[in-house]
Amino acid sequence: MTDRPHMTDESSLDAVRSRSSMEDIAKQGGPQVATPDEAITALKRGNARFFSGQTTQQSLGVNERRALIMSQTPFAIVLGCSDSRVPTEMIFDQGFGDIFSIRLAGNVASGAALGSVEYAVKHLKCRLLVVMGHEGCGAVKAAMLGDEVLAEEPENVRLLVERIRPALRGMPRIRDEKARMREAVISNVRSQVALLRENPVVQRATQAGSLKVIGAFYEIGSGAVDFLISDEDLAVE
Repeated sequence: MTDRPHMTDESSLDAVRSRSSMEDIAKQGGPQVATPDEAITALKRGNARFFSGQTTQQSLGVNERRALIMSQTPFAIVLGCSDSRVPTEMIFDQGFGDIFSIRLAGNVASGAALGSVEYAVKHLKCRLLVVMGHEGCGAVKAAMLGDEVLAEEPENVRLLVERIRPALRGMPRIRDEKARMREAVISNVRSQVALLRENPVVQRATQAGSLKVIGAFYEIGSGAVDFLISDEDLAVE
């Protein structure tokens, strides 16, 4: 795998002058990723750049933007949280067309999210599916509240929270609040990964070796992502 920076407007103008087609221009941006492991490496390298303040993404040039009309070829699907502090592409230092981003509170694998995942796996041939939770997730925190408190929330908020609660049953008693929240968020990530791995479309792709499903935890304070890749990392307690 090789990481390539996205085309600048100058380089895309050069491509236009050489009579390259928009299809050719569209293929020139983004990292070249052929396997699930290469996709993991691309995200790890991107987060390392973000974490260290050495991001490489530039503003999208006019010709590159037009070229994206032709097609999209994201290499990874990220099911993340809607939290405004967790901008997926920025965290992984990726550009337009690199990540198929699905965001909803609590990074829950609900019906609509599953449909989006199935589309990206089947039609866009993404190599990696990441469920990413984050530090201080409000949806997970809500799932830890009592029934009386949740009863005051709107119906659909309660429905969302109920999709998180099963992951939190049987959690060990942890006194430190930050450590307890981290464990709760990661427990939810593991639960959502397990649900996604049961999906028939995802199963076929993983069995064929064309897709991996992993988890991740984003620490807002530091900007670092911890990847949960091994079976031990992702084991549901």
